[in-house]
Amino acid sequence: MTTTALIIFLLAGAIAGWLAGLLVRGFGFGLLGNIVVGIIGAFLAGWLLPALGVSFSLGNPLLTSISYAVIGAVVLLVVIGLIRRA
Repeated sequence: MTTTALIIFLLAGAIAGWLAGLLVRGFGFGLLGNIVVGIIGAFLAGWLLPALGVSFSLGNPLLTSISYAVIGAVVLLVVIGLIRRA
């Protein structure tokens, strides 16, 4: 992985985590936490969405990746919220 690809990967994770934090109120983790949530969310969505038979493309691979990561990050934040309440 090149340095540029790593920076794009981290930026996409940060954007996805930030958007997920906005969608699921009260679960912002700061910049580093949002990057981690976005990256884990991308892996989660990459596993969960195909298992459910869901796939889509927005035309631009970066936007599609960010969308997948946001969906995964939202799922992750909801699960974290349920665990915190228990």
